[in-house]
Amino acid sequence: MAEHWDAVVIGGGPAGLMAAGEIAAAGHRCLVLEAKPSMARKLLMAGKSGLNLTKDEPLEGFLDHYGAARVNLEQMIRAFDPAEVQRWAQALGRELFTGSTGRVFPREMKASPLLRAWLRELQASGVEQRLRWRWQGWRESNLLFETPDGRQEIAAKAVILALGGASWARLGSDGLWAEHLQGRGIAHAPFKSANAGLLVEWSAHMAPHFGEPIKGVEWQAGDLRSRGEAVISARGLEGGGIYSICATVREGEALSVDLLPDLPLEEVQKRLSRPRGKASLANHLRKSLKLGAGRMALLQEFGRPLPKDPAALAAVIKALPVKHAGLRPLDEAISTAGGVPWAELDGALMLKRLPGIFCAGEMIDWEAPTGGYLLTACLATGRWAGQGATRFLAEPVS
Repeated sequence: MAEHWDAVVIGGGPAGLMAAGEIAAAGHRCLVLEAKPSMARKLLMAGKSGLNLTKDEPLEGFLDHYGAARVNLEQMIRAFDPAEVQRWAQALGRELFTGSTGRVFPREMKASPLLRAWLRELQASGVEQRLRWRWQGWRESNLLFETPDGRQEIAAKAVILALGGASWARLGSDGLWAEHLQGRGIAHAPFKSANAGLLVEWSAHMAPHFGEPIKGVEWQAGDLRSRGEAVISARGLEGGGIYSICATVREGEALSVDLLPDLPLEEVQKRLSRPRGKASLANHLRKSLKLGAGRMALLQEFGRPLPKDPAALAAVIKALPVKHAGLRPLDEAISTAGGVPWAELDGALMLKRLPGIFCAGEMIDWEAPTGGYLLTACLATGRWAGQGATRFLAEPVS
């Protein structure tokens, strides 16, 4: 016999938990089912290096970071914008601070205190939470799950799917849900790496620079530019500066880096034209341009043989081609593009072909850079889907 609930949320990440809170606040019985042994494992992993909740910046600029998906996400994010994200976290008892770049963090930096407070609040509102329940699709009209007690069925009037993308499968986002939806006639946009590091086959001389940060540069690929930092790793380049432009790199645009974005080309050429006497070219570059070890290493790696003509060398420094072997594999990406196309969803994030079933978070086909944009949109879509489900639950049974 199937259990009966008003609403079931499948996926205990930020989007799913936000949806559950909205449904419970409207007075409906809500059950959250998570396949892993604990809730929001990817959020906890993100919090190990400092949980970046959102970005404190003018909303128009904030929205621009969603690229083509802005047209779909804008209304949801305006309803739960960075200021609202901060108020929500503060209402959970978390003290926040804003860094010099506008990124907003909990004072303790970690995700675990916020998550514990959030789960307690949901429990107090009547949301039941179960772990190790893995969705297996449907049996007729009922939801089917593999559980520690064998196969179980759930019947619910409203269902929120918040199953994540297809990266970091060990944390729960394995993308296997796509087969269940395709079996019900729902289209699927292929998963692609997003917020992924760059694979580079370094020459041997780069080994001493592994772990070296690259600061004060501007990355460019197609129409995307980023002033973010990167780190030289044994496998390539990592960090927000790379993640911000990986969408166009993924689509085949050439990647370059301006090693001195605050100096115009003419000034770089002027400095390189100064007499260098007996100094080697490397020492001349260090003294005249103060590139530092990391930027010098990139210049030597990607720019050799370096032009001797100051004008030609300045041009290389201002647009250094970055030779690479593509993005890190899908499962090593922080997030993914692809998933449920927007055309399959109505304005409340309900599947047009499956009334009463809503989608939220990364499983929808959008992407955003790290730095607060990704998490803010997950929270906003979860809240929006939860509100859509509450309206659906209020409709009379036909």
